[in-house]
Amino acid sequence: MMRVRFVIKSVTTISPRRAPTVVPSPKEPRFSESRVRRSILRILNANVLCSIATVTRGNRAHISHVYFSYSEDLEFYFLSDPRSLHCRNLTTNPSMAVTVFNSSQPWGSPGRGVQFFGTCVEARGLQATKAEHVYGKRFPKYYKYRSDLAKDSDRPFRWRFYRFIPRKVKLFDEGEFGGGVFVVAAVRKP
Repeated sequence: MMRVRFVIKSVTTISPRRAPTVVPSPKEPRFSESRVRRSILRILNANVLCSIATVTRGNRAHISHVYFSYSEDLEFYFLSDPRSLHCRNLTTNPSMAVTVFNSSQPWGSPGRGVQFFGTCVEARGLQATKAEHVYGKRFPKYYKYRSDLAKDSDRPFRWRFYRFIPRKVKLFDEGEFGGGVFVVAAVRKP
């Protein structure tokens, strides 16, 4: 069970016939936090790849795709080479966006996807241990891969775990919330 709260900030409806309408979250939200949570969990559980967007030193966008896992506190973890451009970008600017969706959704059918906005840094110490545990639980073959590399002294294991903490979520689940509806919420720890 996810241990974070989602504070709904706004709901945007986009119609091909009208301009987008943005409704700030009223005191009684149109969509409950539990519906938002269930929708996010469905999307995360159904997908193992995500796209991550980072910013270069020259303020240019960069995007990559990685396998991800996540904790009950909605901390995302991915494994990557620190020499990759997205990891080097994170050393100078920890701002990152993540999107998770099934890319085989047919056009014209109810779409589903989620975007997260927050910060990411290399996991170190206890966080690296937690990252490996959470990642290994989702991808059990990781442990064999790691063990096989440890036996091969010619190929040292250079990859590291990275920890992404979302602060904001933008959810699109037409089957749950209706066509063209985007729900924006802040991510809060209890």
